[in-house]
Amino acid sequence: MSRAKRADANQAALVKFIRVMGASFQHTFQIPGALDGIIGYRGVDVRVEIKDPDQPPSRRALTDAEKKTIDEWRGRKPVIIETENDVIALLKSMV
Repeated sequence: MSRAKRADANQAALVKFIRVMGASFQHTFQIPGALDGIIGYRGVDVRVEIKDPDQPPSRRALTDAEKKTIDEWRGRKPVIIETENDVIALLKSMV
């Protein structure tokens, strides 16, 4: 049996920032095989995986399930975000 996935320590702050920037965010991290969430902005949706930059690289590595989801996704490529600057860059790319 797989264990429940937990949110990264920075997830709540990044989600709040995403919403302050005028985007929508839907949590999906508790759905098996899903990434952390979906950002909707200006008519575009992007699946995202949030990683905590304060963690060592070994703790930020994608799980096998996350890699598989990203590799096999046939829509817009999912994006890994760690910081507010990552969010800003992503939102700029979504116009």
